[in-house]
Amino acid sequence: MTEIKERTRDVGLDHIRALAAFMVFSWHFLHYANGYPVPFEGAPSIFPLALLDEGHTGVALFMTLSGYLFAKILDGRSVNYLAFLSRRATRLLPLLFMMLLVEGVRQYFVGGAMLGYLRSLVTGVIEPTLPNGAWSLTVEFHFYLLLPFLLFLCRKSPALLFTAIFLALGLRTFLFIYNGTVFWPAYWTLVGRLDQFVFGILAYHYRSMIIRKHVLALALGMAFCVFYYLYDRMGGFYRMPQYPSPSPIWIILPTIEGAFFGAFIAYYGGSFQHARGLLSDSIARIGKYSYSIYLWHFYVVFLMADYVQRNVMDISYYYTGQVWALICFIALVPFAYVSYLLFEKPFMNLGLSYSTKAGQPQPSLVGLIKAGRNSSG
Repeated sequence: MTEIKERTRDVGLDHIRALAAFMVFSWHFLHYANGYPVPFEGAPSIFPLALLDEGHTGVALFMTLSGYLFAKILDGRSVNYLAFLSRRATRLLPLLFMMLLVEGVRQYFVGGAMLGYLRSLVTGVIEPTLPNGAWSLTVEFHFYLLLPFLLFLCRKSPALLFTAIFLALGLRTFLFIYNGTVFWPAYWTLVGRLDQFVFGILAYHYRSMIIRKHVLALALGMAFCVFYYLYDRMGGFYRMPQYPSPSPIWIILPTIEGAFFGAFIAYYGGSFQHARGLLSDSIARIGKYSYSIYLWHFYVVFLMADYVQRNVMDISYYYTGQVWALICFIALVPFAYVSYLLFEKPFMNLGLSYSTKAGQPQPSLVGLIKAGRNSSG
C-alpha cells in the first residue's frame, strides 16, 4: 500500500479542526446581520472567548493546520507534484461542486442574477468570489502553486521559509502605504494567508521547541488571547473603525495568527496522547466532518440564530448567544456526517499516489519535487 493510504487520522489534529469549525460557526451565528443577534460592541469579559467572538480567525487556524499537515505528510519524501494536485482535487472538488450546484439552484429560485453567479465561479479560480466560504479554497489552491518552491526552500533549510514571511510582510506594508488599507488582500487572498501556511510548515519542523513546554505554551496562549481580546475590544473585524478596515493592524495580524496557531498545533498535537474516550472521539469526529460543516453551515447558521432569537429566547447577551451557538453547532453535526459519507469519504482514496519514502522508486509522472528534509524535532 502507498504511504498516503497507510496514514491514520491524528486525533489531536482532528480536535483542532473541530475547534476551527466551531470558531467560524460561532462568528456567523453571533453576528451574521451587522451585529444581530449579538451586537458588536464590547468583548466578552472572559477574555479567551474573544477568539469565538472574532471567530473569523478560525479560517487562519484551518490554513495554518493545512501547512502543518502537508509538512508532516511530505517530510523526507519524494513528491510527484502533478499527482499531488490530482489527489487534492479528488479530495476537495466533489463536495465543492455539489455546494456550488445547490447554491446555483438557490440563486435561481430566489431570482438571483444567474449570469453574475456563473461569472463568480469563473473568477473564483483567481479571486475570492466563490460563495459560502469556498473563497478560502481558492487561497489554498494558490498555496499549492507555491508549494514546490516552499518545499525546495525547506529542503535547503526550514529557516529559509522565513524569507517568504518577510516578503509577505513587506508586500502588505507596501500595499498599505500605497492604498491606505491592506484589509482586503490580507484577509481574502494569499497575500495575507501565506504567513499562516508557512508558519504551519515551520511549526512542524521546529516542533521540538514547543512540545511538552507547558509553561511556554501557556504564556503564548495567554498573550495571544489578550491580544485578540484587545483587538475585539477596539472594534475587531467590522469596527476598526469601519468595514473594510483601514487599520494598519492588517499588516501584521496574519503573521501573529500564523505564528501562534502554528505553535498551538505543534504543542497540542505533540504533547499529549489524546485518550480515545467518548468526548475525545466525539470531538475528533466533528473535526473529521469539518469540511462539510464549513461549506454547508452558511445555509442554516443564520436561520438558526434568527429562529432562536425570535421564537425561543433573547440571545443578544454574548454568553447566552455563545451557548446557543454551541447547541446549534452540535445539531448540525449529523447533517455534516451524511455529507461526509456522500461527498467526501468515497473520493478519499481516489487519485494517484504522490509520495514515496526517500530512496524508493519514484512515481512515473513528471514534475517530481523533493519534500522537506527530516526534522530533528
